[in-house]
Amino acid sequence: MTENKLRELIDKGEGIEVEFKTSRSALNKDVFETICAFLNRNGGHLILGVNDNGHITGVEESKIRSINKSLVDNANNPQKLNPPFYLSTQVIKTTEGSVIYVYVPQSSLVHSTVGRIFDRNDDGDMDVTRHTDQVSRLYSRKQTTYSENQIFPYVSLSDLNPQVFERIRYFAGNQRSDHPWLQMSNDEIVRSAGLYRTDRITGNEGYSLAAILLLGKDEIILDVLPQHKTDAILRIENLDRYDDREDIRTNLISSYERLMGFVRKHLPEKFYIEKNQRVSLRDRLFREIVSNLLIHREYTSGFPAKFIIEKERVYTENWNRAKGVGEIDPSNFSPYPKNPVIASFFKEIGLADELGSGVRNTYKYCDIYSNGAKPSFIEDDIFKTAIPLSTVSEKASEDQSWEEILLKVGEKVGEKVGEKVGEKVGEKLSANQVQILQIIYKNPYVSAREVSEQVGISQRRIESNISKLKERNIITRIGPDRGGHWKINL
Repeated sequence: MTENKLRELIDKGEGIEVEFKTSRSALNKDVFETICAFLNRNGGHLILGVNDNGHITGVEESKIRSINKSLVDNANNPQKLNPPFYLSTQVIKTTEGSVIYVYVPQSSLVHSTVGRIFDRNDDGDMDVTRHTDQVSRLYSRKQTTYSENQIFPYVSLSDLNPQVFERIRYFAGNQRSDHPWLQMSNDEIVRSAGLYRTDRITGNEGYSLAAILLLGKDEIILDVLPQHKTDAILRIENLDRYDDREDIRTNLISSYERLMGFVRKHLPEKFYIEKNQRVSLRDRLFREIVSNLLIHREYTSGFPAKFIIEKERVYTENWNRAKGVGEIDPSNFSPYPKNPVIASFFKEIGLADELGSGVRNTYKYCDIYSNGAKPSFIEDDIFKTAIPLSTVSEKASEDQSWEEILLKVGEKVGEKVGEKVGEKVGEKLSANQVQILQIIYKNPYVSAREVSEQVGISQRRIESNISKLKERNIITRIGPDRGGHWKINL
């Protein structure tokens, strides 16, 4: 959320999807009534540091951290919000003071705060706890809108895969060494994640479709959803059929791991510096694509999800409960949760970020991975995502040997380079320069310091040789010094 977008939101005033709270030095007492109401209705924008008249009063700078912590901690505390729901905050600085912005998505569950159920209308938050007809309609709306909530009363804990529980504990532990799921039993994890439900209309209780998809054994998943399938296809040489294929009919955690394995098998690696750490750009980008394919999908449809790698693009297709039609603009869209319980589960174990960040992260990482090319997201009954690949490989084709690359470089500078890489080749190209090129060829994201360590000469001499190679237009720097990469110009 930018400051301009924030001001546009404030100018519209409070309504069914917008609420202001002053929260000058602490959270207002009724903040969780609003959060509960937003979750139960259509979602909404909660803005702290703004009074009822729409004037920015600001949150005290010394209190921002404690207010943020209180909001996030209580949202994950079933004594305060039940079922718990992960929320993130954003601090936006304005000339009038700092504002805390919270986007609260629509939930697929009915939530209560301190034992009371709230719904939302234009007049604000309504306590509907004692209005049994309104509560029944609320449960009914959630049940019919979100198929992930469907209850299967005859499914038991033994139908869930114990190995998947171990995997999610592993992922959860990577997120937080003190993650509560590490100490919970399998049944406690299911209930904590909102995967065991009671239908307030029929009285049925049991594991939900979300529980089966996330944690079920393969046979129970296919019993419940015989059409469940994700197709991973490589189609580069054999355009009529495929060069490689994985037919994935398993739980969503294993599906995620198999799809990411398919990505690593067939797409080039690129390293990237983020927050002073070297990370895999390929994994960061396709983590978003794969998790989006699995999370935001209508599973009751027989349309199989597809993840297809072609020569010039990767694209995905999945059946969708569309809220609009056309291409998504990342700067102007409201994220809509297709399966909020599944999305929250993926977020909890670090396989996805908060709602709405996937599109923004995909634009960010695709811009770097594909050298300025933009992804596309098309909303319709079939949701489509496309990631351009035509400019991904700025270095020479992996099909070419290093000797072939050397020959082309040598021809470019008017000197045929011999087979011995370390051999001095006259004044046109030194042995050190040849070695630098070989290192860049293998890893375009290598730093001058790393090249220095591999070649065995000072970083200053490496930088001098790199400058000479750039002057001769043999290599080009793509992007900034930190986070960019090298291109060999052939």
